[in-house]
Amino acid sequence: MERQLLQQAKEAFISGRARPLEFRLQQLHALQRMIMEKETEISTALKQDISRSQYDTPLLELISIENEIKLAIEKLAQWAAPRPVEKNLFTISDEVYIQPEPLGVVLIIGAWNYPWALTLIPLVGAIAAGNAAVVKPSELSKCSSLLLHALLPCYLDKDLYPVVTGGVSETQQLLRLRFDHIFYTGSSTAGKLVMEAAARHLTPVTLELGGKSPCYIDKDCDVRTACRRVTWGKFVNCGQTCIAPDYILCEPCIQGQVVEFIRETLLEFYGADPKCSPDYGRIITQQHFNRIMGLMEGYTPVVGGQSDSSQCYIAPTVLKDVPPHSRLMQEEIFGPLLPIVTVSDIEDAINFINEREKPLALYIFCSDQKTKAIKRMIEETTSGGVTVNDVMMHYTVSSLPFGGVGQSGMGRYHGKHTFDQLSHQRACLIRSLKMERVNLARYPPQDRRRARRVRMALRSPLIDTSKRTLIWAAVATILGIGLFITLLVILLIAAGLNCTCWYWRGFYN
Repeated sequence: MERQLLQQAKEAFISGRARPLEFRLQQLHALQRMIMEKETEISTALKQDISRSQYDTPLLELISIENEIKLAIEKLAQWAAPRPVEKNLFTISDEVYIQPEPLGVVLIIGAWNYPWALTLIPLVGAIAAGNAAVVKPSELSKCSSLLLHALLPCYLDKDLYPVVTGGVSETQQLLRLRFDHIFYTGSSTAGKLVMEAAARHLTPVTLELGGKSPCYIDKDCDVRTACRRVTWGKFVNCGQTCIAPDYILCEPCIQGQVVEFIRETLLEFYGADPKCSPDYGRIITQQHFNRIMGLMEGYTPVVGGQSDSSQCYIAPTVLKDVPPHSRLMQEEIFGPLLPIVTVSDIEDAINFINEREKPLALYIFCSDQKTKAIKRMIEETTSGGVTVNDVMMHYTVSSLPFGGVGQSGMGRYHGKHTFDQLSHQRACLIRSLKMERVNLARYPPQDRRRARRVRMALRSPLIDTSKRTLIWAAVATILGIGLFITLLVILLIAAGLNCTCWYWRGFYN
């Protein structure tokens, strides 16, 4: 089944129908129409999968998909156009450019926590870049997976963009096949298996993984506002967000304030009993429920801690004075547990972050007046992305690349970054068979004079031919000045007389 769908997608791609910009735009408009027309069905599926509020679904997933589609439609002609580049002396009269071209058939393996955005946003880039794509939604978000399987063929080309449902077995079957690119979103453990499978075919990969994203709260900032924003980012979607703050770093003197402000914010957001709140979700499966509960063993929560196995419910929970080497601090939590680890100062926080794997996101809460501290934290740490005085909002900016570094992933997407990630940047040089004299210096038999001319030409600074340099070159040619003098005029205008006067001596000695 999987092999047949891949072959079908390959044949459709080879036919060339995905390449014309008109076709790509038509498919993007159709996908946009699907999101708009089926919002109610999508919200219902997510309510069944993860008990997500109908009001959160547009906010957390659908609006971001719509924005990506709108941007791709608006900018596609610009993204797909040849990109002229600077030239050297030997290629000054040639056409030199980068041409983005489709890779072929892309495998997109989606995730269950945001099953629509994390599957369709890569698909938007694949379509915009002119690729075919085999879409594999996560089997854990069962209702969303089945709905996507039913909807996508009604709106998009069935041959170019097939949907494969099923579990681990079906995913393994797909990974045995040869694709032109694999785009995977999920855990680091599974990401390693994806990369291993891709290596057998030398298939490039984009891995959007996760990790423990730290959140540093400075003692001199507005702690109440910081806690309000952290509380939203941590407990939205029941903590099942790859860029959610995984833990808080703060000095001991404000740990009590942090706990109390989070307690107050939870009461405001979800009421006295979050279990009854329509805005608070559930853990995706019993297996994940058990894993998260296991991480809490041995700790006494200072906030929350209640659970109900029958509903896969875990209350928003805060744990303080968590030891840095505890099990809770060794793996990504991916649930509604928020540990607080105390540090002595910002330097201690930086060392704590740098001693661990590079995170997908870093959050810094600092007074607006402490710009030096903010810059220091950014300059002395590494992460996929960083947001200051808020959480997760960098994800909403399509002009920013979204992706990890090290164990938190490789590659990037969103906006043009997705288009570029799923395109081959083809180097193109087109020249004439005329003006053969310019090549004499590089042909044998070589002598000192020819060798000198070649070295000078190759060492010349790159020239931006979009500037007025070309006008002066054209004037020199019209006046009948020899070829080398014409090239020198270009150099004189491009780099300045003082920098290039030595060329005159070199060519005529």
